[in-house]
Amino acid sequence: MQNYKKFLLAAAASLVFSANAMAAEKLKMGIEAAYPPFNSKDASGQVVGFDKDIGDALCAKMKVECEVVTSDWDGIIPSLLAKKYDFIVSSLSITPERKQAVDFTDRYYSNKLQFIAPKNVDFKTDKDYLKGKTIGTQRATLSGTWLEDTYGNDITLKLYDTQENAYLDLTSGRVDALLADKYVNYDWLKSEAGKDYEFKGEPVVESDEIGIAVRKGDPLKDKLNAALKEIIADGTYKKINDKYFPFSIY
Repeated sequence: MQNYKKFLLAAAASLVFSANAMAAEKLKMGIEAAYPPFNSKDASGQVVGFDKDIGDALCAKMKVECEVVTSDWDGIIPSLLAKKYDFIVSSLSITPERKQAVDFTDRYYSNKLQFIAPKNVDFKTDKDYLKGKTIGTQRATLSGTWLEDTYGNDITLKLYDTQENAYLDLTSGRVDALLADKYVNYDWLKSEAGKDYEFKGEPVVESDEIGIAVRKGDPLKDKLNAALKEIIADGTYKKINDKYFPFSIY
């Protein structure tokens, strides 16, 4: 009987230890931190933005502690597969090519692609006008793929490691226009650097859905989806949306 009591005490202690270990478990979220207003670093070096706020809200609903791990855009999916973090919340478009490598949650916002160029230029978006023009966009993005598929060799395509560097080349006159996510452009056009630029033409892609990526088969996807439904239902999502945009991007 004495040995049996010891066994029960040991088993109970083991269960408590396991529960505490689960409670203390951390999840890591991968973010580029170079794509304002969705993700960037503030003056103190802290990661901020819409993506970060959404990630924090989802972690709160899942009752897990989360930390940010930053990654260059080109390596953001390979780093997930290498288990440097558990999920990516970094404005990642859900595409057939990416779905071969990772699983996506439901969308957490919807995106459009639209050109921007100088206000004093009568910029057109048809193929004849763009022939011979130099157009910039960020590397490994839906906009880059769309430009290659639509215009091919008719344009000179310049690819950038970050959206910030693309804007620098636009203001320096090294490209005639940029194609990027409408809401990223919207934020930049309000800045001092973007005051002489504007949207040109209508959005060229209107059905770009943005999701959170996890490794193939990871049950974390279902937990994130459940948490996403909760923050939409209880108004948390709207509060985050309204912090960055005067209109819904869902």
